[in-house]
Amino acid sequence: MNWFFLLPVLLIWAQLFGAQPNVIIILTDDQGWGDIGYNNPKVYTPNMDKLAQSGALFSNHYVMAQCTPTRVALMTGRYPSRFGPHATAASTNPAFPKGTPTIASMLKSQGYDTCLSGKWHLGSSPDHGPNYFGFDQSYGCLSGAVGNYNHGYRKGPLFHTWHRNHQLIEGSENGVHTTQLITDDAIRFIRQKRDNPFFLYLPYTAVHTPLDERGKFHDQPTRLDRRNPNRWRNEDNIPWFNDPLGKIQEEKDPEKRLFLAALHHLDHAIGRVIDTLKDQNLYENTLLLFSSDNGPQVNWPGNAYPDDLKLTNFNQPIPMRGSKMDVYEGGIKVPGFALWPKKIKPQQIDTPMHIVDWFPTIAQVVGFERTDPLSWDGIDQSPTILNGAKASDRDFYWVQSNYRRAVRHGDWKAVSYSRQAPAKKEDWSLYNLVSDPLEKKNVADRHPEILEDLHQRFLRHHRLDKK
Repeated sequence: MNWFFLLPVLLIWAQLFGAQPNVIIILTDDQGWGDIGYNNPKVYTPNMDKLAQSGALFSNHYVMAQCTPTRVALMTGRYPSRFGPHATAASTNPAFPKGTPTIASMLKSQGYDTCLSGKWHLGSSPDHGPNYFGFDQSYGCLSGAVGNYNHGYRKGPLFHTWHRNHQLIEGSENGVHTTQLITDDAIRFIRQKRDNPFFLYLPYTAVHTPLDERGKFHDQPTRLDRRNPNRWRNEDNIPWFNDPLGKIQEEKDPEKRLFLAALHHLDHAIGRVIDTLKDQNLYENTLLLFSSDNGPQVNWPGNAYPDDLKLTNFNQPIPMRGSKMDVYEGGIKVPGFALWPKKIKPQQIDTPMHIVDWFPTIAQVVGFERTDPLSWDGIDQSPTILNGAKASDRDFYWVQSNYRRAVRHGDWKAVSYSRQAPAKKEDWSLYNLVSDPLEKKNVADRHPEILEDLHQRFLRHHRLDKK
């Protein structure tokens, strides 16, 4: 290699990015589009709002329609269907094989110290945990979202997956809220003395059900007050129900109020992480990316966990069609933003982007050169985020539970819920997301040439999936 000719390129890269930043990814669980203050003034999330307003707010940010598929897309930069139908829905089974490159393994190869604090849900047994995929340290639940105080996953053989470095913790640290435990561990990692930059993956279990906010009354599960069925027991004395602006108490629906309390608790925890970065003089050189994993859950039948409440319409309303599990906009379009003080200027980015873009974007920022033969589905968005460059139109592709499918290119999106695979052209609906963001008007009959183009794009992606 001729280093003389490469030197100017390296100098430009150094001037653009400077020292390798610390990287933090915060992934919340089931936080819908309307469940954050900057999209909804009824919601009290001042820390999330301040972070979003201080960086690049993604107004068209996509994920997959459920928890495991989004985590696959984030970790690998690839659509989950590339790994097989099992990866297109929530599962306790391994989502992708050992040896699959991940954001963590990439950053580890670049000299980063790596840690996961929170929910893994890409293989719920210790022999397929995060330490096999590039994490030096891991803590939290190997399974999906767990009970907030017993840290158990539903009712079944994988109830106990609360662990540190794949070693199950006796007693599962019962009695302390998951949001607090996950945040405490993240702060522990940030404060460690080190010579290297760090990567912290912080996938919270909040605000997934079961919802349970007990405050200091940790031995009393959240229940409606028998004397006043519109109030939760101890509600007046639990801080998460009583924000300084009184927004949560303005909500008359107790189930929505419980969800807002869980959001308040989560937001406070994120504020603790940011305060720690500032105290340790790490904030200025930290790239922070934030997203929810899918749209709002809306309804929950209860009784899947101990102390599990049935809840109805408990999320905040959203101005989109669909919810969690749907490939309509409401299930896949979520809050998202990027923050890097002095590198990312405050702005709103309307360019559509997807969580599969985060791997190649971070790789570019830290100077990683890919050598393995696998290709990302995501694209490097650093020119858009850092310099405001216009990204060209590209495909977005969704397969949820192996039959709910969607493809977007430009302003147009096609959706199919046919159980036939691959879906025939006549099984698709067509929407223009600019003139019809609510996806109410199927215009497939009026624009057959556009539907044909999108159908062919879908088929090209489908051929790349593992069957």
